[in-house]
Amino acid sequence: MKRLLPLLLLAGCSGPQTPLDAWGPQADRIARLSTLLFTGGGVILTVVVVAITLALWAPASWRKRMGNIRFVIGMGIVFPAVTLTALLAHSLGVSRALVTFGGEEPMRIEIVGRQYWWEMRYLDSGAVTANELRLPRGREVELTLTSADVIHSVWIPNLHGKLDMIPGKANVLRLRADRVGELRGQCTEFCGEQHTLMAFPVVVHEPSEFEEWLARQAAPVPAPTTPEQQAGMRVFGAAGCGACHAVRGTEWQARIAPDLSRVGSRLTLAAGALPNNLGNLAGWIAAPQDIKPGNHMPAFARSLSGEEILALSTWLDSLR
Repeated sequence: MKRLLPLLLLAGCSGPQTPLDAWGPQADRIARLSTLLFTGGGVILTVVVVAITLALWAPASWRKRMGNIRFVIGMGIVFPAVTLTALLAHSLGVSRALVTFGGEEPMRIEIVGRQYWWEMRYLDSGAVTANELRLPRGREVELTLTSADVIHSVWIPNLHGKLDMIPGKANVLRLRADRVGELRGQCTEFCGEQHTLMAFPVVVHEPSEFEEWLARQAAPVPAPTTPEQQAGMRVFGAAGCGACHAVRGTEWQARIAPDLSRVGSRLTLAAGALPNNLGNLAGWIAAPQDIKPGNHMPAFARSLSGEEILALSTWLDSLR
């Protein structure tokens, strides 16, 4: 058990959702500040414990020296005042650096928090996705954060700190990802029953690969190529799915629920609640309240047959 404890502590220093594993300059500043504060706090705690130990068990001559008025003023007033003032000044400098933007023209993305999912709008291209953020490696990105209902808060620990999403107000977060891979974002402001199931993958691509992905997202969806996909598209229209969802290049352009234009290419369903595959997609359509109670998606298990749900899922899964 003693050997496992250091491993458990080190497990929090890396991974797809830890602020100590910095993937960009903003997160690196936060991680360095955290290390400084942890180290400084550890040193001060050690000094205090040593002082208490000496006061209780040291020889009388030592205790007499520690009771000297200069020692008390120096260690009890001057030392903490100087130390805390220096840490405050450094922390304010880091905070200023986090909101001081460089001269590079950023890529602009708007993220809208909703109960209980995320809408991502790539403003420069017109592409709209949901519950997944894709970024190019090495490029400055400006995230405009707002909410359509209640207060949410977005946090991508490996890239930046938390920032609230407030209805009627737009907050701006600048970040840059310097590594290729997959991270995880999370809502960190309690927003209702399914707050804990409101996450999203963050995928960082090489710039050329990202541009290819973005072009696909902005283009109309391909026409169904198999009889089952064609049947699924008809079910989508007949069941009224287009009253809430948009599918680019079709007559369905609603903005009430997540955009499904390229839903088959996404890593998760229902804002991180499920891995995205054909079986989970069919299960979500049939009984979403069993998976994520309190969300606004109606169940179709009674209004659609199993064959219709499978056809609909097959068509949606083909949208990549």
